[in-house]
Amino acid sequence: MLKIAFAPIYRYELPPGHRFPMEKYDLLPEQLLYEGTISADNFFHPEPVTAETILLTHTPEYWHKLQYQTLDAKEVRAIGFPMTPRLVERGRYIAGGTVQCALYARQHGIALNVAGGTHHAHSYKGEGFCVFNDIAIAANYLLHHQLAKKILIIDLDVHQGNGTAEIFAQEPRVFTFSMHGAKNYPHRKERSDLDIGLPDGTEDAAYLSVLRNTLPALMDAVQPDMAFYQSGVDVLATDKLGRLSLSMAGCKERDRIVLNTCRSYGVPVAVSMGGGYSERLSCIIEAHANTYRLAQDIFF
Repeated sequence: MLKIAFAPIYRYELPPGHRFPMEKYDLLPEQLLYEGTISADNFFHPEPVTAETILLTHTPEYWHKLQYQTLDAKEVRAIGFPMTPRLVERGRYIAGGTVQCALYARQHGIALNVAGGTHHAHSYKGEGFCVFNDIAIAANYLLHHQLAKKILIIDLDVHQGNGTAEIFAQEPRVFTFSMHGAKNYPHRKERSDLDIGLPDGTEDAAYLSVLRNTLPALMDAVQPDMAFYQSGVDVLATDKLGRLSLSMAGCKERDRIVLNTCRSYGVPVAVSMGGGYSERLSCIIEAHANTYRLAQDIFF
């Protein structure tokens, strides 16, 4: 059965006019239920990740600042959300969801988190709407508990997974692959194991050609026994913060390539939704919903 992490706390209340589309965390599950792609039985309510698990990835100093709300104004601005204890709690639930998705994926082949993909959070700081790095936390959890030996992180958000790259820079058991807009945020990028920076305006044909030529070769070279997929839909031409030009069909084909590749290689994959900032909320929901439709079709 397809397992999907969802908790009401994913939709955090933001000040009016904030550009982050929190509504998608409610609307995406509603859409999937309405159209019959999934049923209520597919959802599970994640547990918040423990402090011990957080500290496998994030520094004690950063965790202390979050616990006691002592981040300075510059650090809060870098994250981009008003800092409150509830925001930290939200991040713990998101990371817990991705940990549990990884465990479900090992059983069923795939599992998805309605939130997550918080790849800008470094070991020692948050930024870019990311407090904790959920994928890194889940990967380190698997390694710590000897549930994986080699992990491939496939990050196809329009923004480079700079935090993930920093966290695993000295970890040979985790291979980080980020394909993103070369001129997109962050302006100062970290070094992933494989970075592919695409020029502004890259469209479906060029994007998909690069992905098709890269991912199977990576599977052969890395030989992972677990994958994490950051499936941000800010690659769409309609995205306000992206600089690539994929169509809705191209974005769906991107997901098909990733999921088919994981399935054909027998590699379990945990999927986190990542970013999406199109002007029309319906575009964001449709693009994310395609990921779930494909997961259901390909794996079940």
